[in-house]
Amino acid sequence: MALNLEDYYVLLHPALAIVIGFPMLGLIVRLAWQTRIRRLKIASGERNTIPASSGSEHLRLGRWFSSVVVGLSLVGLGNSIFSTMVLKGGFSKEPLRYILLSFMFLATIVSLILLYQAKAKLWRGIFATLTGMGVILLGSQPEVFRRTDEWYISHYYYGIILTMLMIFSVAIVPDIYQDRKNRWRNVHIILNTIALALFIAQAFLGARDLLEIPLSWQETFIGKCDFTHKVCPK
Repeated sequence: MALNLEDYYVLLHPALAIVIGFPMLGLIVRLAWQTRIRRLKIASGERNTIPASSGSEHLRLGRWFSSVVVGLSLVGLGNSIFSTMVLKGGFSKEPLRYILLSFMFLATIVSLILLYQAKAKLWRGIFATLTGMGVILLGSQPEVFRRTDEWYISHYYYGIILTMLMIFSVAIVPDIYQDRKNRWRNVHIILNTIALALFIAQAFLGARDLLEIPLSWQETFIGKCDFTHKVCPK
């Protein structure tokens, strides 16, 4: 078999995105469109055939999807960090840092769970901030490949932005339903339209990155290649 255990773990992030993430995204976009059309038809007095459940289904799936996106981010970051820790002997060199990073992963997950449970605006803000800070701090570790010199086409930076948008979307859900002037609803629509465009871009950028990641047993040879002139040693 050409793939090692490390290589299978690299495939976990894109596999989950394809099997769970993007199908859910399609359903959420469809329900969002139905909810929007239904609301406009009711406001204008037109005949409406869209079921009332479309709004509640959009909310339910959207909340699940936000947690899926955060989970996918943690899986992707965890691959870079813990493959170095376990498979490349990083833990023996910096045990305290990797123990702290493990606690940070756990704290980020707990903060996300508490964000879903929080009702008061203050606590929603606190737990959303803690969840976002956890993702950013984990993503800033040296093991994570960020493509900073090409940040505008970086799978990492797009992923971090999407994760922040999903956390923010969860945090403002109660405000959307309490705001009679629909200001928060409009913010939600604008930000998630941007998020949809970024998700589409992520499909291309993620596929590109998979082409660039060598198998674990090929890394030593691939590292000797000249990427500027696109040649490798014979």
